Amino acid sequence: MTGRPVRVVENLNLALHERMRADARLYVLGEDVADPYGGAFKVTRGLSQAHPDRVITTPISENGIVGVAAGLALAGDAAIVEIMFGDFAGLAFDQVLNFASKSVSMYGRRHPMRLVVRCPSGGNRGYGPTHSQTLLKHFVGIPGLSLFELSPFHDNRAVLARMLDLGEPCVFVEDKVLYTRRTAAGGRVDDLFDYGFLGADGIAPAQVYADADGEVDCLLVAPGGVAERAVAAMRDLLLRHEISCRLVVPSRLYPVETGPLVEAARRASYVCVVEESTAGGTWGAEVAHVLHEQLWGRLRRPVRLVHSADSVIPTAVHLERAVLVQADTIRDAVLADLQGERSPV
Repeated sequence: MTGRPVRVVENLNLALHERMRADARLYVLGEDVADPYGGAFKVTRGLSQAHPDRVITTPISENGIVGVAAGLALAGDAAIVEIMFGDFAGLAFDQVLNFASKSVSMYGRRHPMRLVVRCPSGGNRGYGPTHSQTLLKHFVGIPGLSLFELSPFHDNRAVLARMLDLGEPCVFVEDKVLYTRRTAAGGRVDDLFDYGFLGADGIAPAQVYADADGEVDCLLVAPGGVAERAVAAMRDLLLRHEISCRLVVPSRLYPVETGPLVEAARRASYVCVVEESTAGGTWGAEVAHVLHEQLWGRLRRPVRLVHSADSVIPTAVHLERAVLVQADTIRDAVLADLQGERSPV
């Protein structure tokens, strides 16, 4: 992303305004999305004033909201749904699984379904067990459904355009902490690390590095919601332990776009995939499977997966931190593997 850094929520809001102006058949639906509230996290601020007929504040019924939006998409319109808290996307799971995603192909020919389901997700805000989860893994592997995650490196104007242009339903996971962070700009992360992209288009995976082309000890692969924590772990590993890392942050998580990940992994002998969800049937497991198939015999050890603890998410800050993946969780996982290899027998 280039230009002056703005908050991620401002960039996402700008992207929604641009899409609404560009497409007269695009609707936005959700609980309290209209002004003056403008959504629980102010992502939809100003949209209802600019487009009063196409911004629809709904009753509290995630199943109904996504059903109506999928109906609009089926009829040739486009719809973006805000699930106020992504934890409640489970209430709309039947509409996503059995209506929206299937409608792309079950009528005898491909039928475009321009539908985006936005899911503010994740913890580290003290919201407790039912408002702090990351449920992305429950949508992995559904034919006709793409999964994206909000990132501080990717311009949401390009990301939203890509999701709508795919012509198939998309779930967009948005880590709530990221809303308050600044977007990356100018190719610089901090005094140690730069960033760039593993491709020319607006949603190519981002990479954070100290050396863009050299070999590194560890490749970290993480979605945007944990990227900040991964960078903090990289800093600690480099300065205190002399372990060099490169971070890859995809925008589109599923289907897994294998090429950039495999090429990045070829310049490392160890790979660690990080995600905030609990273990079992996850996006990270899909990434590990891809890299195992492509790079079997080259990597020093199996791909490491780092997840949050198998627990509900507490409200108390110190307990929440102990459950969710933090920078030191990532650092300790890498150290356990790489320092163990270096230790004398």
